[in-house]
Amino acid sequence: MPAPKVVMSIRALLAIALFFMAVQARALTAVDVKGIAFGDSDSRIAALNQAVTSADDKTAAFFQAIADEAVKVAGEQLVIVRDGKAFDPVSGAALALPDGLEDLILNNRLRGELDSALAALKLFSPDAKVRRAAIKQMQSDADDSKLPLIEKAYAAEQDAQIKAELGLVRAAALLNSPDQARRLEAAGLLAASRQANTKTVLTERLQKETEPEVKAALRSSLREVEAALAWGDRLGALFSGISLGSILLLVALGLAITYGLMGVINMAHGELMMIGAYATYVVQGLFQKYAPGAFDWYLLAAVPVAFLASALMGAALERGVIRFLYGRPLETLLATWGISLMLMQLVRTVFGAQNVGVENPSWMSGGVQVLGNLSLPYNRLVIVAFAAFVLLAVALLIGRTRLGLFVRGVTQNRPIAACMGVNTARIDTYAFALGSGIAGLAGCALSQVGNVGPDLGQGYIVDSFMVVVLGGVGQLAGTVYAALGLGVLNKFLEGWAGAVLAKIAVLVFIIIFIQKRPQGIFAMKGRSAEA
Repeated sequence: MPAPKVVMSIRALLAIALFFMAVQARALTAVDVKGIAFGDSDSRIAALNQAVTSADDKTAAFFQAIADEAVKVAGEQLVIVRDGKAFDPVSGAALALPDGLEDLILNNRLRGELDSALAALKLFSPDAKVRRAAIKQMQSDADDSKLPLIEKAYAAEQDAQIKAELGLVRAAALLNSPDQARRLEAAGLLAASRQANTKTVLTERLQKETEPEVKAALRSSLREVEAALAWGDRLGALFSGISLGSILLLVALGLAITYGLMGVINMAHGELMMIGAYATYVVQGLFQKYAPGAFDWYLLAAVPVAFLASALMGAALERGVIRFLYGRPLETLLATWGISLMLMQLVRTVFGAQNVGVENPSWMSGGVQVLGNLSLPYNRLVIVAFAAFVLLAVALLIGRTRLGLFVRGVTQNRPIAACMGVNTARIDTYAFALGSGIAGLAGCALSQVGNVGPDLGQGYIVDSFMVVVLGGVGQLAGTVYAALGLGVLNKFLEGWAGAVLAKIAVLVFIIIFIQKRPQGIFAMKGRSAEA
């Protein structure tokens, strides 16, 4: 049985052969083969570009064989060796395997030209994804030597969107034309591009251009492309800010309950989030071992498991430690800080000190290409939607359910709630478990955008406290505004001043804001606020 790599190579050869059945071409000759294989780099590149211009299926197969390192040299004889058998690159006939075979030598320049040539050949693929990938590869290295093939592919393209993208590649190739009129045409066409590569192509051509009229057209196009890319950068920063804000919201939402509603300074909140992330890792491992066919759906099972794991740990923490420390914030802070250290060491003992990787399901891989320099990853989009879902669920739970009514009652006036028959100790446990479970959901979400390690929670505990305090203690709406606001502000400042200065600027902003408005964005209403 042939090796998988060989099978894939043969399939690639067959596919490329099919691409060219509909393309009028001349046959590959022995002169072409030797010109590509022997001589100095300039002559070999010239021979390769000449072969691309009028390529047939055998030319494509020969290029693919070079890329697969299947072309061997014995003196001046070239053969394609696959699965221990030799074939003539021109006729495809089987040959006796020569002695003293050596690899065909390619330097980096030749390899780059070969990759570009293969991309040009794939413009005729029946698969739209293959054609798009080829266009993307050619955007930065198209030249006039491949223009005839690009023109042929442009004329044959039926997909309007792909044809428009191919038209920009054609324009980039025209930039290198010796004809001034064609360069002017190319400069005008590229002004409509929204690709980051186009900016590079225009900048490089502007440095080489000598004609004043063409230089003016290139500068004008470059300004338009830069303006379009600037919008992409702004929208990208906005999306990154919303994405960061949704993560902060998930982390701070549980803290808004344990600290905002219950007044408990829980320094182990980050470690409860870490438990949720490791619960996701364990579920992933179970699916990989026992249900590999259903691996893409492991995350649906991991969400409730992460919630329950953190909620149970939070309930045990409240029953075992916190309930003895209500009304004593300093002791609570020190006790929960010690518990956080114990939980981190427990995780290091069970899972090791190194980070562990949690894979995205296939449906969360990739992204949506909105603009040339703006892609929205699916995993980030899913986390934004998940944060909105969790927020809605918590708001309904607190505002519309019997448990939520009891939590609000105990928060506003504990003695009166107890007189009305509410088991305040049980409600404290339920509320703390709920906040801890939401922290577990945050850990589950974070596992999809980074590695999971024992120190995972330490990077978010300070930010989550800032979100809760800035939004207003006990106010879920304030938590939302603060999380999204800080996320967007942080990302815009990062683009302007860098990550470190952005963090400092955000911290200074929060300090000034709290000095001016100690109650946060939204002040708590009710008896608890008046007390």
